[in-house]
Amino acid sequence: MTTLTPMSFAQTDIDQAKTHAGRVAITVDASGKMNAGARRINKLTKGAVERLVNGKEFADLSAGDAISLGYPSGMDAIAVDVVKLENNSDVTTLRKAGAALAKRRGDSDLLALLGGLRKAAELCFGLAMRDYTFEDRKTNGKPRKGAVTIMCTNPEAVEAAAAPLLAIAQGAFMTRDLTNEPANVLTTTEFADRLAEMESIGLKVEILDEAKLEELGMRTLLSVGQGSASPSYVVVMHWNGAEKTVPPLALVGKGVVFDTGGISLKPGVGMEDMTMDMGGAGVVAGVMRSLALRKSKANVVGLVGIVENMPSSTATRPGDVVKTMKGDTVEIINTDAEGRLVLCDVLWYAQERFNPTGVIVLATLTGATIIGLGHENAGVFSNDDTLCNAFLKAAQTEGEGAWRMPMGPGYDKLLKSRIADMKNIGGRPAGSVTAAQFLKRFIKDGTPWIHLDIAGVASVKSETTLAPAGATGWGVAALNRLISDTLETD
Repeated sequence: MTTLTPMSFAQTDIDQAKTHAGRVAITVDASGKMNAGARRINKLTKGAVERLVNGKEFADLSAGDAISLGYPSGMDAIAVDVVKLENNSDVTTLRKAGAALAKRRGDSDLLALLGGLRKAAELCFGLAMRDYTFEDRKTNGKPRKGAVTIMCTNPEAVEAAAAPLLAIAQGAFMTRDLTNEPANVLTTTEFADRLAEMESIGLKVEILDEAKLEELGMRTLLSVGQGSASPSYVVVMHWNGAEKTVPPLALVGKGVVFDTGGISLKPGVGMEDMTMDMGGAGVVAGVMRSLALRKSKANVVGLVGIVENMPSSTATRPGDVVKTMKGDTVEIINTDAEGRLVLCDVLWYAQERFNPTGVIVLATLTGATIIGLGHENAGVFSNDDTLCNAFLKAAQTEGEGAWRMPMGPGYDKLLKSRIADMKNIGGRPAGSVTAAQFLKRFIKDGTPWIHLDIAGVASVKSETTLAPAGATGWGVAALNRLISDTLETD
């Protein structure tokens, strides 16, 4: 697993900054005002920092951006990175500033002189999140080297504030690693094994194999994987940080390690991207990792359905009718609408076994969500305004785009089947909405529920502020925030 760049915290030491052989970072506000550390660096460089700050290039920078002074005289550093940053900057700008430093760092050791910067831990989080590379499948892959030292006025306080944020970053890294992995590496069994390894950090992990799933009646989930030589699993991850009597929040994730579409075969162009179709399960895993690492005072259970959707002589056919764990029957119109078949059984199992306070589903479920929202927002569907609004607030706070979508009984008409209780698709109109309506049928009355369609945000072709191109880890921070805000009483 990709690890975070080592980060330490210390009192400001200008002598160390003078002899530091990597990169040195300082902050300067828009007016050119420097903190004590920046003023000392300016003196060491014989005024070069001041000349840089007074120039047009610095003036044109947006808040949180950086400019570099290469090989400064009077110092051993290869560069001084000057970040345009107010002392009272908001969280988004602070994280952007950290990301700007990460992009410039390369493999160099970084020494950041932050002085008394308010909310400096947020800059550390942005730096950690953007300082990610996925090199495991390259013959000459080069994982990011080097370390970061944060020098500031109160290092103990900044380190304490950064600790839970860095736990979230570790969870996001796990999500990214899982989502970036090719399907011949992240097989269904390998996926389950990686989740089981989290028992070492305090989670309780159960792996339900095909025999157990058959016994439980998860026939729709099993129908998706029956065309593959790889076995199907449901993995249950428990984090019990609150009183035992408190029912958990349930997180449910779609874990299709590769999706060919099955008999309803996808077009060849772009099919290689379907290694990310387990992104929802990856987010659930990342959240559970973060909760364990930061010792969350909440009870949360994460359940993921892990399958591979392949075409073969044993694969489910269009026109087949399959019975769900709930007991409803589904006419399979299109085997490429497989995620909802995996999720409906896991949803029912989660409610039957745990009686959760709420259920949140994460899935790269429909291309229709990308058509409607692009790669800026996940689609949010819910039956409960209180839970939904709390999530939307958490997502906005963490800078993770989310947009609530409509639901209603009118969409259910599109799922009517002539020979079964329902069809698994409702046609092209409102495809993301009918998928959500399908899942809603497996939510018990009175259970607050959110479905997050993350097809457009789980993995992207170009870099974002806090992630390089590829898997983003979207949702780990927002769900951690939701749990912290609504479930943790301490």
